[in-house]
Amino acid sequence: MSTDFNAKKVFVTGADGFIGSHLVEHLVREGASVKALTYYNSWNSIGWLSDIPQSILNSVEVLRGDIRDAEFIHKAIKNCEYVFHLSSLIGIPYSYSSPRSYLDTNITGALNVLEGCRNSSSLLRLLHTSTSEVYGTAQTVPISEDHPLVGQSPYSATKIGADKLVESYYLSFALPVVTARPFNTFGPRQTARAVIPTITSQLLSGCSSLQLGALTPTRDFTYVLDTVRALCSLIGCDSAEGQVVNIGTGLEWSIEETARTLMEIVGVEVPITCDNERVRPKNSEVNRLIADNSRITSMTNWRPEHSFRRGLEQTVNWIKENLHHFEPTDYSV
Repeated sequence: MSTDFNAKKVFVTGADGFIGSHLVEHLVREGASVKALTYYNSWNSIGWLSDIPQSILNSVEVLRGDIRDAEFIHKAIKNCEYVFHLSSLIGIPYSYSSPRSYLDTNITGALNVLEGCRNSSSLLRLLHTSTSEVYGTAQTVPISEDHPLVGQSPYSATKIGADKLVESYYLSFALPVVTARPFNTFGPRQTARAVIPTITSQLLSGCSSLQLGALTPTRDFTYVLDTVRALCSLIGCDSAEGQVVNIGTGLEWSIEETARTLMEIVGVEVPITCDNERVRPKNSEVNRLIADNSRITSMTNWRPEHSFRRGLEQTVNWIKENLHHFEPTDYSV
């Protein structure tokens, strides 16, 4: 099954971000009428939306605002049929030093979206985007949607809080919502706060050694266009309503394996050095994430289309063309 977006009015929060910009681009190509929330700033920047083709961007109603502004969000949601909520503070290291900002954005922001949707007469479904980080280190493998939730960082704790708010609005008010939990998405437009762009930008800049944190943790990496297709399949899936649904490949790669594969693709080999600044606190490191994706594959016709290596190759090509966006010698939190 696939969702028909033709002529549908769709609101996307976090549209200026990595996944959000790809989602907006996909929705326009599918015929949707898209309102895209970008974070207001005095530079008038629209984030990664500026990276999509101008012919696509011309069809997007760009809203500059703040997910923490309840009145603004309620007005934006009015008359929309589908709402994708992606707006979130996501950098885990920064959440250690600025936890209140994560609470304000990730929990209060989600509340504003929920209230706006609850008061909408046109809403067909809200898709709330969570994260695999809410599971913490895998206690059972692969990780199903029934896995315990563990707040191993302030970031993951705020995402757990937002997920539970969403659950409460489904149970209390019958709000038509589905919670999607993507595992580690990667691809073009991802910043160096994530491990794959960090590795790639260092290698492409001619580093003499690769500066990384812990090498043994494993991740289930999903290419961004596959994640976008999964989000779109879930928002129109009736059986997903009220459910939490993982998005992942069911495969895992260690950080060291990822680094060595990227060295092969880039064509350079350098030693790997552990930078203590990049290592999470001992009890905060998530050592293993691998998705049980049986729920989404049983509910929808979604399957990942990009292999890990193919996705890495496309990511490397994009970073080569956009290396000016990166500061490889700096640690991005």
